[in-house]
Amino acid sequence: MSDDAAPQDAAFRERQASMLFADLRGFSAITGAYPAYVVLGVLSRCFGELADLVVRHGGTVDKFLGDGMMAVFYGDLVADHARRAAQCAVEMQVAMDQVRQLHRRDELPEVYLGIGISSGTVMTGIIGSQAYRAYTIVGEDVNLASRLEALSLRGQVLVSEATYALCADFVEAAAPSEAYVKGRPQAVRMRELLGIPSAGIQVPRLDLRRSPRVPVSLGLQYQIMNGKVVSEETLPGEVKDLGYHGLLADVGGPFPLHTELKLVFDLPFLAFRVTDVYARAVSVRERGGRYLCGLEFTSISAEAEKRIRLFVQMQAQ
Repeated sequence: MSDDAAPQDAAFRERQASMLFADLRGFSAITGAYPAYVVLGVLSRCFGELADLVVRHGGTVDKFLGDGMMAVFYGDLVADHARRAAQCAVEMQVAMDQVRQLHRRDELPEVYLGIGISSGTVMTGIIGSQAYRAYTIVGEDVNLASRLEALSLRGQVLVSEATYALCADFVEAAAPSEAYVKGRPQAVRMRELLGIPSAGIQVPRLDLRRSPRVPVSLGLQYQIMNGKVVSEETLPGEVKDLGYHGLLADVGGPFPLHTELKLVFDLPFLAFRVTDVYARAVSVRERGGRYLCGLEFTSISAEAEKRIRLFVQMQAQ
């Protein structure tokens, strides 16, 4: 039996492992616009490629989660579980780049992959009853890997510091950054995985990467700028989604592209009011007599930027 095989009659026990969560970005564009056989065909193509890579690197596909999956690389006998998970993740992104080329040929929407990995001690075993029993894996690093996947951008691989510490001499990674995740009072450190130098592979670079964007419904007040002068009239709107660098607002009337606005809105749960934020209109489209306006922040205080990042990170999970 291989190191990654899951014994179905084993009692709960501690194991060392690296957990990999992967989720398809942009998949909703397919489900809403194509018949079921096309949707299932895309899922089969994508997850067939990804599952083969997991097995090739000595991992186990634990479960499929709608348009996502969880894989585990155990390290009881082979201690390089973090290396295997990291190389698998990079090869997944390379494979998805090739899948997108097929989708362009077949005139299907392009799909992207976000990946999160964390490593540590987990508990494994059978839970359930005679009616239904299943092998399960629990632990803080299972949760952390899932949170990192939620924070990852399209085409990105995020790894925890624990994972990086186990494979730092094997991978190329960006400088550490911090994010707040559910269940942890302090920010956690993470790194973006860039490639595996010894294998000569890199994560394909994407110009389409942006910060995570989360759907919200937040009251908005805005004032239109006339040059450097703020209009006296305050108008109501609604924030429909929010990211690190901008938002989508539902507003009552149109205004020209590149119009500058001053914004005020509250961040629930943080008891924080975002004020004195300035933004530029980068898109405007009409919907049912109202207008959806894409706004890019042009001036924002350090404290407001910090609170927006925290809010987005928590909502993304």
